[in-house]
Amino acid sequence: MAEHDDAILRVDGVSLQFGGVKALSDVSFEVRKGELFSLIGPNGAGKTSMLNCISGRYKPTIGSIIWRGADLLRHPINDRAHLGIGRTFQNLALFGHMSVLDNILVGRHHKLKSNLVSGMLYWIGGARREELEHRRFVETIIDFLEIQHVRHEPAGTLSYGLRKRVELARAMAIEPDLILLDEPMAGMNLEEKEDMARFIIGLQQEFEMTTMMIEHDMGVVMDLSDHVAVLDFGRIIAAGEPKAVLANEHVKKAYLGEDDDDLLRLADQDERAIA
Repeated sequence: MAEHDDAILRVDGVSLQFGGVKALSDVSFEVRKGELFSLIGPNGAGKTSMLNCISGRYKPTIGSIIWRGADLLRHPINDRAHLGIGRTFQNLALFGHMSVLDNILVGRHHKLKSNLVSGMLYWIGGARREELEHRRFVETIIDFLEIQHVRHEPAGTLSYGLRKRVELARAMAIEPDLILLDEPMAGMNLEEKEDMARFIIGLQQEFEMTTMMIEHDMGVVMDLSDHVAVLDFGRIIAAGEPKAVLANEHVKKAYLGEDDDDLLRLADQDERAIA
């Protein structure tokens, strides 16, 4: 795998095995600072398993994951937020009984620096100032994701699309340098997808967050991604710029299952949309 100086995440030769089942086999790729990198493939290809290795939920059987030049696998899962890595989940993992605001504030927990003494002296010490700073950043996220009107509503009472925004908000609250998005648009209607696409673009442009995304909607992948890697049966079968990957014969046969004319038409439509 060719290495680039601006890569902040390098996955090198990662394999993951559960008993006799190989979820990942010799997977290598890199994510460059400031880009949107998409990992695509059919169901069961190992995409979420790869995110779980990066986020610490799984430990690879072999291989290395290098984050900012250091071995990420030496750190426990609880260190990911401190290291600057946040994520969302394919299945929503919100606290349904808590308000939207409180769910987002959970993402700020690792940023808290005040101790027992400063907490006791809340009104004259640093804890109050610290809380105001955290709330100020959370308000920025709430405005960005346009969820002001539900800020005090229990997260469990919201529509699916709004809950997806709240989960994104909580991941953003970590202030990650890398944010991992596991199917952020799954189950959404067209309008909700358009909104989410706009927010994902804003992660890069307004918050300077590098983004790694799993997504099945090829139109979204083509429109938003800087680079794409394709997994099939746990192996990388293609990687590169979106249009080149879409034209790859292995990708056509193993993943897309569409004829050449349909693929070319999709690529042309996406290219015009980007322009």
